[in-house]
Amino acid sequence: MTLPNFLIIGAAKCGTSSIYMYLKQHPEIFMSPIKEPHFFSFTSETKKTQGPRDSVTQAITNLEEYKNLFKGVQNEKAIGEASPTYIYQPNAAERIQNLIPNAKLIAILRNPAERAFSAYMHVVRDRREPAKSFAEALSFEKERIRENWGPLWHYRNCGFYFEQLTRYFNLFPKDQIQVFTYEDLRSDQEGVLKNIFKFLDVDTNFIPDISVKFNVSGKQKSKLLHSLTLGLFNNPNPIRWLSRHIVPESLRWKVTNRIRELNLISQKIPEKIKAELINGYRYDIIKLQTLIDRDLSHWLEL
Repeated sequence: MTLPNFLIIGAAKCGTSSIYMYLKQHPEIFMSPIKEPHFFSFTSETKKTQGPRDSVTQAITNLEEYKNLFKGVQNEKAIGEASPTYIYQPNAAERIQNLIPNAKLIAILRNPAERAFSAYMHVVRDRREPAKSFAEALSFEKERIRENWGPLWHYRNCGFYFEQLTRYFNLFPKDQIQVFTYEDLRSDQEGVLKNIFKFLDVDTNFIPDISVKFNVSGKQKSKLLHSLTLGLFNNPNPIRWLSRHIVPESLRWKVTNRIRELNLISQKIPEKIKAELINGYRYDIIKLQTLIDRDLSHWLEL
């Protein structure tokens, strides 16, 4: 039975898609062909969420189906997958500990106010946010959680990292958990990757192509171009089928993400909302600093 020996547990909108694609290039690392199986987060019942076109509904909940994700493993030393819901879903840590207790865990954290806004812009980009503004979406959050909308729409709630990571530190030895920040990734991608390679005990001299950022959020310049790229690259059609059989995956991802990135305008979180969110996160951030032994005081600045 082949199961992963490491997991990227999140958080969402903190660079997990890029890390997945960079690690996937390493000859000693096998990444599941489905980036986000969400296996440890949901059951066949709990994945029935209500958010517009929520990808959680496609979560793998059958163990045999999960094992099949890793049937392509050959001689790779590190075997992993990346499901950013793992850090947030309350039962995920215990389920991971029960099935793969020796797994190494990688978490990437971002200023929680900035992360919340990035998640909002992600669903705005994909036309899955009915609210007319970020403030309105935040006002709907408690009601959406009660109505079982997926974690992607839990903009505020997903940012309480101390509470979330504590579940893992209570169940796993500290040396099995490595925590990075989004700022680490932005300022020193190569350094972060070298540290991850060392953590996974694979060749640290390998240099992946890190020229593309994946799954970037933003406002669309052209709704028509966005619709065309979704239709060509996400929905079943002859061009998508042909590209998947002829074009190498790395090149395919690079081209599609580059097209999408060029069609996006970066947006900044409104200052008033940022201040309100930071005030709500303040106590959690202070406790998180002690838990992971990192100075996060810059997250408390406006």
